[in-house]
Amino acid sequence: MKYVAKKKAVIVLEDGKVFYGKAAGKIGTTTGEICFNTGMTGYQEIFTDPSYYKQIVVMTASHVGNYGVAIEEVESDGMKIAGMVCKSFSPYYSRPGGNSSLQEYFVDQDMVSISDVDTRALVRYIRDKGAMNAIISSDELDIEVLKEQLKNEPSMAGLELASKVSCSEPYFVGDENADKKVAVLDFGIKNNILRCMADRGVYLKVFPYNSSFEDLKSWEPDGIFLSNGPGDPSSMQDVQKEVKKIISSDYPVFGICLGHQMIATALGLSTYKMHNGHRGCNHPVRNEITGKCEVTSQNHGFVVKLEDAQAKENVEITHIHLNDGTLAGLKVKGKDIFSVQFHPEASPGPHDSRYLFDQFVENIKVK
Repeated sequence: MKYVAKKKAVIVLEDGKVFYGKAAGKIGTTTGEICFNTGMTGYQEIFTDPSYYKQIVVMTASHVGNYGVAIEEVESDGMKIAGMVCKSFSPYYSRPGGNSSLQEYFVDQDMVSISDVDTRALVRYIRDKGAMNAIISSDELDIEVLKEQLKNEPSMAGLELASKVSCSEPYFVGDENADKKVAVLDFGIKNNILRCMADRGVYLKVFPYNSSFEDLKSWEPDGIFLSNGPGDPSSMQDVQKEVKKIISSDYPVFGICLGHQMIATALGLSTYKMHNGHRGCNHPVRNEITGKCEVTSQNHGFVVKLEDAQAKENVEITHIHLNDGTLAGLKVKGKDIFSVQFHPEASPGPHDSRYLFDQFVENIKVK
């Protein structure tokens, strides 16, 4: 591949802070909420995770793109981030099993990004100031023009996004002859979650995010799963009504991330937008039942209020995030209903939390 000089690019934050760099991916302009991920690897899984919809992700790892892209490892039908910021973006890759360079993939996916940015300074800035909207551009470098465009970007608080990434029609995953059936409510599910359950002998029917409890029940499942996804859980009041019906039933239920938050809000707990959120693959979580620490992968900007869970008599707190003491998991007392605020299917190295899928399947067996 012949080296081509990079075009200038700029990123402007909502509060007016400006960082300069070089264009990566498609030439153009993009907006979204800026956040940062501390993972050293797994950029492909991050970029295709539907939970990142409408977010510009700053990669804290120094090099991005070195191992290219392998299509079979994507977490959805394509890129879901709004844009990407990094220090060093490699247009070349040396992975034997790779299908293309990250640059080629970005262009194919119409992804506007920026490289050669002082990401250490940028992350320190948004760590102090908090997550906020931002705009990246490589075709418009007039800062005042970009500030005006950015004013039209809605705040993530109060934003419903599950409808943008959920399936439009139901579909099936796994062996149709399996003896266990799980109905999945898709708020923006990752492929590996479906694989983890299918690998455990579960046949899955994935339903659109706005499906009713009656829709799920009509398939006669043995359990119900509520997936991860993007956006503010407090904006999904119609879905919350259906989740109330789900948790009032006798079905075993498992929720991850947004699914966890929907279970919590259906129980009467509140959520709030975090200063920065948790995004990375090395977040320590203590299992309050076993006392063990689990290294987890996380991606969320909203969290369930711990004090609400502590005050609820029918809620048992099962997991606590050790960095900041926030709620990371809960269980409904007397029912086979539990949820976590992290991704047990993600495997940046350890499989510390894969037991949660086993626990869900075991709950189904008991039934």
